[in-house]
Amino acid sequence: MKNLTLLLACFVISLSYGQNVNLEVFATGLSSPLNLKHAGDDRLFVAERAGVIKIINADGSVNATPFLDIDPRVTNNGGEQGLLGIAFHPDYATNGYFYVNFIDNNENTIISRFTRATANTADSSSEVILLTINQPFFNHNAGDMHFGPNDGYLYISTGDGGSGGDPGNRAQNLTTLLGKMLRLDVNVTQAQIDAGTTYLIPNDNPFVGNSSALDEIWAYGLRNPSRFSFDRSNGDLWIADVGQSNREEIDRVPFTSSGGENYGWKCFEGTSTFSSVTGCSTITHTAPVAEYNYGGNPFKCAITGGFRYRGTAQPNLQGLYFFADYCSDEIGVVEETSTDVFQLNFIDRFVGHGFSAFGEDVNGELYTVGLDNGTISRIIDDNLSVNEQTIDAIKMYPNPTKNSLTFDFLNASGQISNINIHDIQGKLVQSQSNFNEQLVTITTKSLTSGLYIVEIMGTNGEKSVRKLIVE
Repeated sequence: MKNLTLLLACFVISLSYGQNVNLEVFATGLSSPLNLKHAGDDRLFVAERAGVIKIINADGSVNATPFLDIDPRVTNNGGEQGLLGIAFHPDYATNGYFYVNFIDNNENTIISRFTRATANTADSSSEVILLTINQPFFNHNAGDMHFGPNDGYLYISTGDGGSGGDPGNRAQNLTTLLGKMLRLDVNVTQAQIDAGTTYLIPNDNPFVGNSSALDEIWAYGLRNPSRFSFDRSNGDLWIADVGQSNREEIDRVPFTSSGGENYGWKCFEGTSTFSSVTGCSTITHTAPVAEYNYGGNPFKCAITGGFRYRGTAQPNLQGLYFFADYCSDEIGVVEETSTDVFQLNFIDRFVGHGFSAFGEDVNGELYTVGLDNGTISRIIDDNLSVNEQTIDAIKMYPNPTKNSLTFDFLNASGQISNINIHDIQGKLVQSQSNFNEQLVTITTKSLTSGLYIVEIMGTNGEKSVRKLIVE
């Protein structure tokens, strides 16, 4: 086990907050992309605002045929409408279920389940509508979804219903699903669906049994949490909540939480008092772990939440939570400087992207989603040498694999000395050298099913470490 520990060791190095990260273009030509998820393999699935989901392959190519096209069912009369979120069932490889969050032609939120038809297409006629949420205004629809890594339940973020200043004080109202984080058990049988039950309520949801609250609610007091994520290393929940006109906030929920947190809106906007309506003087709210001011130069107006980096290709970024501001085109990080103490800094600006989301691939590498330029880019550590960046950019696919593994060296084959494959105990089980072609395929037929560590070694000592699943 010692060898594996050394192989995977990552050290948190504080950034100097200058030019520390760069964006490596991965896929282009997308139309208003809003959400990016993986389905347990080396592909990425991108949701476009109009109602289309496209597949991005491991080499960055985009399939010509959409995975799903529900454009006729989706309305997009405003900048915060459209197909907003997607999530793949933890057992997607077996059951083919995935979930979408969109605004329908009545301008209401729809949470639906669809079923995969083939490896690259979904059955558009398989829709099962789980939940409809009436929207009083066109904006503040939030719309992200993730399955909890520790409990397998579907989490859904909802906005406060829109307009400005939450005129109905819906975020604090426990009898509405608006301005909340919801938590559903979607593991229902066809018989239950036929009988009208499209989801179940987890028994440990915090308001179960409270006649003055809806059972679906996990947390409340949110304004427009359009993006949230789970830390893949421990299950902590990170929520980026778009502010009104003063603060943009980031909330962190430890995996040990039993839910029921009140994040304060509209009584509070971040740590700043926003309203003194009835009840605000008596609430106990959970303050954000980080926040920044609305406005300034460059002008900041809307936080785009991301992920805490837990990949292996960029060790200097380990543990940093990445986010962006849509208006300023800046990328920032939140660093845990000591236990439960966090520091926020903006680290770079990429004008013209209009960041709408971040994505995490099956290996934990992070990507940005450019709404304005239709581009998916991979975040790389700009402090790495050119050779290290080149090695980290090498594409490895398919993953999971059965019989073979392909490496695309991006014209850098002369800089690669070895590819080593280790088993989970750290034992070297396969090695290959002498690479002269851009595309190299090696056999994995001799490997038994399980998890392996792939180590790509550069001629100058650089290396890139990847996880590999052999089926």
